[in-house]
Amino acid sequence: MGDSTARAAPSRRFPPGPQSAARARRFVRAALAEAVPGAAPGLLDAAELLTGELVTNAVLHAGTEVAVSAARAGGGRMRVAAVDGRPERVLVPQGYPPYAGAGQGLALVARLASRHGVESGADTKAVWFELGPGEAPGPSAWEPPAPPAGARGTVVLVDVPGALYAASQQHRHVVLRELRLAAAAGNDLVPPAELATAHDAGNMISACVAAALRDETAEGEIRSLALAVPPDAADAVRTLARVLDAAEEAAREERLLALPALPRSRVFHRWLFGEITAQLSGAHPTAWTVVPREPGDGPAEPAPWDPGQVGTSRVPTVAADEQNRIIAVNGPAADLLGWRADDLVGQRLTAIMPEHLRERHLTAFMSLLLSGTPRLLGRSVPLPALHRDGRLVPVRLFLQAQETADGRTVFVAQLSPRASALGPASPHTGGRPAVQAPAAAREAASAPGPAAVREPAPTGEPASAGEPAAAHGAGTGPAAAAAAPTADQVGEQAGERAGDQGGATVLSALAGLSLLARTGAEIGNAPDLDVGLQRIGRLLTERLAEWCAVDLFTEDAGVERACVARRGPEEPCSEDFRGRLPPPTGAARGPLARALSGAGPLLLTEPPQADPTSPLDADYRDLFERLGAASAVVAPLRARREVIGALTVARGPRERPFTEEDLRLVDDVCRALALGVDNARLYQETRNIAERLQRSLLPVLPEIAHLEMAARYAASSTTAQVGGDWYDSFVLPSGDTALVIGDVAGHNLDAAIAMSQLRSMLRGIAVDRQEPPDAVLRRLDTANHTLYREATATCVYGVLKGPAQGPWQLIHSSAGHLPPLLVTDDGRARFLEDGSGVLLGLDPVTPRPRASDAVPANATVLLYTDGLIERRDESLDDSMERLSRFVTGLAREPLNVLCDELLIGLGADSDDDIAILAVRPVPPS
Repeated sequence: MGDSTARAAPSRRFPPGPQSAARARRFVRAALAEAVPGAAPGLLDAAELLTGELVTNAVLHAGTEVAVSAARAGGGRMRVAAVDGRPERVLVPQGYPPYAGAGQGLALVARLASRHGVESGADTKAVWFELGPGEAPGPSAWEPPAPPAGARGTVVLVDVPGALYAASQQHRHVVLRELRLAAAAGNDLVPPAELATAHDAGNMISACVAAALRDETAEGEIRSLALAVPPDAADAVRTLARVLDAAEEAAREERLLALPALPRSRVFHRWLFGEITAQLSGAHPTAWTVVPREPGDGPAEPAPWDPGQVGTSRVPTVAADEQNRIIAVNGPAADLLGWRADDLVGQRLTAIMPEHLRERHLTAFMSLLLSGTPRLLGRSVPLPALHRDGRLVPVRLFLQAQETADGRTVFVAQLSPRASALGPASPHTGGRPAVQAPAAAREAASAPGPAAVREPAPTGEPASAGEPAAAHGAGTGPAAAAAAPTADQVGEQAGERAGDQGGATVLSALAGLSLLARTGAEIGNAPDLDVGLQRIGRLLTERLAEWCAVDLFTEDAGVERACVARRGPEEPCSEDFRGRLPPPTGAARGPLARALSGAGPLLLTEPPQADPTSPLDADYRDLFERLGAASAVVAPLRARREVIGALTVARGPRERPFTEEDLRLVDDVCRALALGVDNARLYQETRNIAERLQRSLLPVLPEIAHLEMAARYAASSTTAQVGGDWYDSFVLPSGDTALVIGDVAGHNLDAAIAMSQLRSMLRGIAVDRQEPPDAVLRRLDTANHTLYREATATCVYGVLKGPAQGPWQLIHSSAGHLPPLLVTDDGRARFLEDGSGVLLGLDPVTPRPRASDAVPANATVLLYTDGLIERRDESLDDSMERLSRFVTGLAREPLNVLCDELLIGLGADSDDDIAILAVRPVPPS
């Protein structure tokens, strides 16, 4: 409320235009300087600033003439009021973060003013503030907005993702404000009447959502809201949709300063506006999670940004914001790149990129912001990072986008070293081309972990804060460690006690940790997926639920009930309930359909209702009726940012019902289970076709009288049976012999397909052009960049020249691959490191070097991939030195013997696939 002792305030009216804010500021400063003689300049500055915010807010959101008054109030305070003609247009403080481009005005008033408020009459609304010398600001928030006045209809928004709504709302306000300013400058991008209606509709939606949020009940990270919407709002909402479409087109054409919305925000707005207009016409709600999306729109529920996970991760991790600035760096990343973590925060992301990749990165980053089309998100790509001292650090990049609670996008990059230990700097390592990482390092970089469970401290390390001291034992040393029960044993005991008490208590933190660890172990160590799911069913019914069910998507987008387990003396995993389920349709709106679309975890306090038009909902209801349940939780199984199925856990009436306290634990169980299911499926899908595909991709070496040749390929024993490594050799029309070794990023069918394409293109270019190796690789890179933009690979292409009697010369060029090894028959060895350039797929216009080396008679040229030598606990220099010593000892052995010995001696413990090509010129006897 204002002060009744305020003197008659001088007032002035201003038109609803952007120029009014500056004029009102000047008027208020002059009026207050006269009304409060000797006022501190700082108070006058603050009053002038806040006046501009109130008038701007009135111009943008009320759109009427604004009457501004300024006077002295009681106690020596200054009072300023802005009166507009739209009392029904309530204030909606946005609560946007400080870096947002809009929505700061009301928050600024609340933070700086001694007092502030709103007074509404029949025809006007007055927004006011007071400032006093030496007075602290008053309450830091405005009164929450009330629903729009008048008759109201109810619109139910089901499964609204909070972060996505915040991002979409913020973008909507920025775009509408810029359209309003453009119109004031005489540039009408949309008809003025439609723009005014769109502003009113946008404000109405914001007020309705803000009012609904006060009473919302969260379900995991998404929620459902009941909006009180004016029944005649449909036409205005349709106008808002048209105006935003026009604004997006203008933004793409760079006629606005605002960037276009990302695809998922556009789809979300279409759904939001469509739900309001459809439900006002009598339609039933459609959950956001069941709305089909186009490729590139992103998931229904973006991964939440958690700064704590960056700090605690053991994988080197760097996070950047939408302005391409680093906002978080963990210790492993700082150590890897030679920086202090605090020194990197705030710098541009290009500070850790080599010079030749910066322009390419900026182009791709702007393309992502403008079009929303990702090129590297969710992919594991070998790239060089820039050390602080200027040298290149070979890493494997895994990049994903996450969403903050206030709607920002954060880009999180995990940098897995492709040589686990950096050896001492030496002349031949500073510019060494990048090589690939072991598969286990890539999996560690990309595997998601439980969101809310910390890993237990390793043996000998202190317990983390919050863990009970008893869990770690009172003593130290081997005897104490042997006497203390393991976390898993303690968890089993806690789970058994909970089962004995009928589930009367919530699982302890330690029991929950044990359950998560056992979940990952049971599914990960099983020989196949079916056995793993049976083990998970037994585990969950022993420790968490009376019965559980796992439903998984099939290859043809159907749903299969893969496992149903229940507690009791009978067979715990029942075959009666397994099998194909009715397909999800638009009519399916039950909890299982929602979970399969990404909603949840959802808490069910009664059996689910079945829509008679939805067979899937009816089947789910039947499952509950047959097994019985008083409470349950159903949650999605997510892997690689996609929903692959759902888990249901249920308890009967004699057990403690599930509550919201259990949702986080169930969600963490789902994360561990989904990772195991996804890994098992990938392995099963790939291994069935691996042998046939490999046989078709491996070439037959040419038979040349004066050359001995041998080659080997060994798939990884720990990953899928196909990969991107390849070798090749063929005779050119000139009679020279072409030698090829290469490695496409990745270890899956996509990598194998990309490898076959690169191999075929290289053969065609080499045979047709018969140019030097550097020119052939440049043409190959151009073709690869044009046809397969996302494929990155390393490769060595060499041409062995010389007549049958010799001498022989190897002309070669390398695209980021390990250097060939030349070993003479008397045991002298050296790496052919000249001719090294960047990887294929990075920059096709960069000139490529070429080298020429003499190959003596009976000398061996060995081409190989990184799986042969790289080890996690060994520097790349040490690995190459070990290879050199090994081959030197076999310099006079037949090449088939050499290749087999290499696989046995160096490749036996490799977790990466291996390709080897050995060539030896032998003059006629």
